[in-house]
Amino acid sequence: MDNNNEVQENENKVVIEEQAVKPEKPKKKGRLTWSGVLLGILIGILLMFIPTVIICLVNILSISSLNARLSNIDSTIVTQDVATKLDNLDAILNAYYYEDVDKEAEKDALYYGIMESVGDPYTCYYNEEEIAQLYEDLAGKFEGIGAYIHKDIDADYCTIQSLIPNSPAAESELEPDDIIIKVDGTDTYGMTLNEVVSMIRGDEGTSVVLTIKRGDEEKEITIVRAKVETISATYESLDNGIGLITITEFNDNTYEFFKEAKQQFIDNGDTALILDLRGNPGGNLDTVVNIAQEILPQGLVVYTEDKYGKREEYKCDGKKEMNVPIVVLVDGSSASASEILAGAIKDHNKGTLIGTTTFGKGIVQKLISLSDGTAVKITVSKYYTPNGVNIHGTGIEPDIEVEFDADAYTENGTDNQMEAAIEYLTK
Repeated sequence: MDNNNEVQENENKVVIEEQAVKPEKPKKKGRLTWSGVLLGILIGILLMFIPTVIICLVNILSISSLNARLSNIDSTIVTQDVATKLDNLDAILNAYYYEDVDKEAEKDALYYGIMESVGDPYTCYYNEEEIAQLYEDLAGKFEGIGAYIHKDIDADYCTIQSLIPNSPAAESELEPDDIIIKVDGTDTYGMTLNEVVSMIRGDEGTSVVLTIKRGDEEKEITIVRAKVETISATYESLDNGIGLITITEFNDNTYEFFKEAKQQFIDNGDTALILDLRGNPGGNLDTVVNIAQEILPQGLVVYTEDKYGKREEYKCDGKKEMNVPIVVLVDGSSASASEILAGAIKDHNKGTLIGTTTFGKGIVQKLISLSDGTAVKITVSKYYTPNGVNIHGTGIEPDIEVEFDADAYTENGTDNQMEAAIEYLTK
């Protein structure tokens, strides 16, 4: 969402639950103290070695639990030489930079830099404003344009992943795969996902100008921000006894929406199901496992392994299994939690995947809340489908490959992938 998400995003498609916190007022400018720098760097470095496992930011590690976990970890990166160099750099900035230095931004940059040093786009630091945006994302209600944005590790710019239906972004000229070159005239080259998202987010009624690149063309698109609410799972009854459930993301309320959609499917007497996960950037683990419980037979849904070899399994009891033919629609923007569900359905031979190869995000993040109202997100493990496949960087190949015909869709609204799914189930 104007974030996700691989989160599920919500421009950042990563989502968590907590009440939004107000950012602190900027403190008076003064010399950057060594104690503040030391504390920030020490916390950032230590957090990179926590072996806890979870997918897509479902839980927040408490401060007491964090302190207990960190008590036996030794970090030696903050030496006296490092402390002296940081103080010297700060002094040089204060002495020579042509404007006053924002001390809060300077300290934040240290924290961002520590987390970004591992070269993983999913491992990052969130200040108070950014973490408040994430809290909004999980609630499914926020103010912004209504677009999911992602950034590949080797990319210089962020890209539009998908658009939330009925949002300002969906009603604009934006399209999936548009590359965001500028926001309000500011070049976004080399910016992090969080930085771009923060520039795009804003109050209802205000405007933002995105300069996007589509092929060889550059275009400016002005979008008026609004309140966006995501109904993340919907049902539609098609012809020939086929029901369609579309899941746009996996946030906290998606499971309830899905159960309602499933009940509509049952009440309508439909006998075959299309599950549309196209453009779904992911979300949280509990949600996707709960939804899998509504579909799959007894057995494994997904498992994770961290660098210590610790394995955690998430299973289905099979009590709510759907015994109908199922087609799952996927594409290159089906990521993270979407791939968990699609992979489990495929490995259990519970349905047929139609579309194109999925995004390929097979790694696990944990969100850790810090005592000052900020947080860090860290990639802590890999996840595997029931058959032991890690899809990171490769994605899940569909059983039947059908490239989306964008020209036909633009011309007359024909969705050739959906038509392929209907034809398969009709036969």
